[in-house]
Parts: sequence; C-alpha cells; structure tokens
Amino acid sequence: MRRIENIDALTTLYGTVSEAAVRKVSGRLTPAYRRWIAGSRFCVVATAGPEGMDASPRGDDGAVVHELDAGTLALPDWRGNNRLDSLRNIVRDGRIALMFMVPGENVVVRVNGQAWLTDDATLCGRFKQAGKHPATVIVVEIAEVYAQCPKSLMRSGLWKRDDAGTVPSLGDILSEMTRGDIEAGAWDRDFPERAKTTLW
Repeated sequence: MRRIENIDALTTLYGTVSEAAVRKVSGRLTPAYRRWIAGSRFCVVATAGPEGMDASPRGDDGAVVHELDAGTLALPDWRGNNRLDSLRNIVRDGRIALMFMVPGENVVVRVNGQAWLTDDATLCGRFKQAGKHPATVIVVEIAEVYAQCPKSLMRSGLWKRDDAGTVPSLGDILSEMTRGDIEAGAWDRDFPERAKTTLW
C-alpha cells in the first residue's frame, strides 16, 4: 500500500483549495460566527499533550461557551470523572480546537487557537447553575474561526438516523472492560438518577 509522505504529493492528489474555503476564515468572531457559536449547546474539544491527542464532548443547558471578547471564548469545565485528559494537555500544551454543532444543522463551526485554565472566582461564578459553578474555565484565544462544509453530516444523515439500541450501552462497555465487575443492566438503569446529582 502506497504511503503519501510529503505535502506536494498530497496537494497533487487533491488539487487547489476553493476560494470559499479560504475566504470563510476569520481571526476573530464576526457577527455571523458570534450568533452561530452562541446558539450551540454542544462542542467537541480537541487538545494535544505529551501522551498524545484527546477529543472530549462538552455540552451545556444554553450556550456551551461564552464570549469574553471578539478574540476570546470561555468554556466552563464542569466536574466529571476527574480523568482531566483535556485539562492536563492544556496546562502543558495550549493548542486547542473546538467543533461546534447545533442539532438539525449540517453546518459545523470550528475554532482553532491557544488555551489556558483559570479558577478565577469571578469568571467561574458567571457560569453558576443550580447553586454550583465549574472548578475551572478554559479560556480560548482564537487564532481562526471558520464554517465547515456540511457534506459529511449530510452524507451520514446524522440528524435523521436513530440507531439507539443497535450499539452497546455504556453499561455494556463498562461490563466488558471490568470483566463483569460492573453489571451492565444495573449501571444503565441507575445512571439517569445518578447523573442528576453529578451533572455539575
């Protein structure tokens, strides 16, 4: 199998980048990008560190990030399983990429930039929900923001398909990985109630 190992070979294979793909990129939030990101309750956060890459889903009841200014976003880090994969990466290597999605919309908006963490009480307090606030906030300094072509979401029929029940549940996966120490049915049955007390 032939390996493509240089940029010249790659660009020869694919051809010239389209004008729209170049001109849609901005170094800061424009009015349209601001409205789009403010309407997104879900994003995927990608980071890099010494151990490798990490991509983590993030969601909120309302905008998943807040705008601090046209070049800066703030993403609350609500307590979860305490693996801290993304946060460890950010502390050691600030590169970050975010992919924002809105259910029913095939367009995706992407942000690339540099990130750092803060536990600033005032900023964390801006995200207070149900009497709780995030432990830290990820501050993202935007290098570029752009819309992604919708073809992949259209091709997959992401918002039209319902594959629930055809793939393993989280309980199934945990049971497999713990060799049955975690019982799948009990985990899946109890999780919705447990999630209510650990949502923030």
